[in-house]
Amino acid sequence: MSPSVLFNFNDAKDAFTASTRSALDNKTSKPLINAFNQITGNETEKKTTLDQALRQVLEEQIVSCYLALIYLSIDGVTEGLCSATTPFLLLGDVLDCLPLDQCDKIFSFVEENVSTWKSVSTSVCFCNFYLLRRLSKSQNTVFCGRIQLFLARLFPLSEKSGLNLQSQFNLDNITVFNKNEQESTLGQRLLNYINPLHSFSKEDGMEVEEGEMGDEEPGVPAPCSIPIDYNLYRKFWTLQDYFRNPVQCYDKFSWMTFLKYSDETLAVFKSFKLDDMQASKRKLEELRTAGGEHVYFAKFLTSEKLMDLQLSDSNFRRHILLQYLILFQYLKGQVKFKSSSCVLNDDQCSWMEETTKLVYQLLREIPPDGDKFATMVEHVLNTEENWNSWKNEGCPSFVKDRPVDDKPKRPTRKRQAPEDFLGKGPDRKVFMGNDELTRLWNLNHDNMAACQSESREFMPSLEEFFEEAIEQADPANMVEDEYKVVRNSNYGWRALRLLSRRSPHFFQPTNQQFKSLADYLESMVIKLAKELPDLPSEEIKTGEEDDEDNGDTLLKESNDSPSMQTKVVSNQQMDEIAAKLGAQWKTLASQLEIKAAEIREIETDSEDVDMQAKLLLVAWQDREGTQATVESLITALNNAGFPKIADILNET
Repeated sequence: MSPSVLFNFNDAKDAFTASTRSALDNKTSKPLINAFNQITGNETEKKTTLDQALRQVLEEQIVSCYLALIYLSIDGVTEGLCSATTPFLLLGDVLDCLPLDQCDKIFSFVEENVSTWKSVSTSVCFCNFYLLRRLSKSQNTVFCGRIQLFLARLFPLSEKSGLNLQSQFNLDNITVFNKNEQESTLGQRLLNYINPLHSFSKEDGMEVEEGEMGDEEPGVPAPCSIPIDYNLYRKFWTLQDYFRNPVQCYDKFSWMTFLKYSDETLAVFKSFKLDDMQASKRKLEELRTAGGEHVYFAKFLTSEKLMDLQLSDSNFRRHILLQYLILFQYLKGQVKFKSSSCVLNDDQCSWMEETTKLVYQLLREIPPDGDKFATMVEHVLNTEENWNSWKNEGCPSFVKDRPVDDKPKRPTRKRQAPEDFLGKGPDRKVFMGNDELTRLWNLNHDNMAACQSESREFMPSLEEFFEEAIEQADPANMVEDEYKVVRNSNYGWRALRLLSRRSPHFFQPTNQQFKSLADYLESMVIKLAKELPDLPSEEIKTGEEDDEDNGDTLLKESNDSPSMQTKVVSNQQMDEIAAKLGAQWKTLASQLEIKAAEIREIETDSEDVDMQAKLLLVAWQDREGTQATVESLITALNNAGFPKIADILNET
């Protein structure tokens, strides 16, 4: 390589520095582009040199033109002249050097260019994290909140760096208050010595009527009527330790202390209501009219002298009550990293439910806009439950990637297909690409009608499928149990599918217990043998064996011819009776002693009144078994006022 093309860092830096100043003066990036093209060397060396030149110019003119220089660096990144992280490096240098009041103005510039920072979000996040460490959480609360909101907009929803996945608490947030009762008593005495009127009105119970002490100064809150003593003061501020570390509520002793202190504190809130004057509603309206800003303090002031004023402040009460709701949500919620020993008993859960209702009631009673505030809090906490569930599931991404092959295609103009191809022409024939497919497709012009053809019906009838099983169930055939088809698992699976499609007995509940599928199918075979026509059902009936060990239902032959007293109602007879009953089947249900729960179940199973009547008779037959005779059904029909329907059974 010849010496003429060697890269000289110092010369390049001087050239870039001069071009940067020229670009700032002319408010254009053309000088930088010209210098970048004229300087020899590879792009990496030139970008690094330009980064150093920009930082040097920023150091010289940081007070006057830092925003213009950052804009210039953004243009340089767009043109490919400097590194992608250069704007963030310049922004970090500015935030490091300038005071906080000017950083507030710079951050407005950052908020306005969110779309720019999203392209390389890591560096700008580091800048903001460093700025957060410089700020005071108690004095720069609003600025800290702006940075947190900006980071929330910058990070994707699935970003886990700010989610507190392990549900850790800020145990360093300790509320300090006076725990020495002697010092508290001495301070109260000193206060009474300085203000005798305060002492007399508090201790001797003197009530000052409105107007006796003269007109009050505007903006000064009225004195509180709540009796403040050291015990209430100590118990009230001790609760903050439970809000800071909710895990200690699972300890039995700590819970009893928390329960006692909470009941006393909430009793004070409930006993001493706030009106609009005590809530400083007038003062809030004056601040809104004057355009004043609402001041927020991140830490509580725990002086005893302020206790009565704090309890009379609506915002203070809302803070405390909201802490209760947040604590209860954690104690009752399902948290992934919560210890297995952190479990509440029934008494604790019951107390929390009652206290939650009380807290919401107190929030609605606090002016101004108590109902609106309570509704908003309840909505936010319900949303928080969804957030907790998402964290427990491992924070899955909300963004679903599109498959590679599922890319959107450009819409193309489709040519109209010929009528013969669509089956609309004179031949009404659809061509499928080859002769065989065309022949198969055009066997029937209506494909749905072809699917409903009888030739497409492959499901056997109950008579065909169970004919062999009914023959084997006849004791006269002397078929041993192990050779019966109901013992075949494949046959049993097909039998269940067929019964679910064609037999109402499949969905009827029964109190009879079966040890195996074969036992269940044997009982179904007996029922089907009595219902199905053209089968020797009269020769089969059931009996129970005295052996209590197996409890199997055996079949035995009856040599007696059936009569009205012993003949069981057949399936065909039930169909005829159901068709006659129709919507009046409930009248017969009371005579058959069908329970109300079974009637509701029948109504749920089918909306057809004829099918409901059929299900009623089937339920009665399943319950009565062999006692579901024709004679008993005739008696029930006559008692229900259906003598004409009963004549149908007499005729058959």
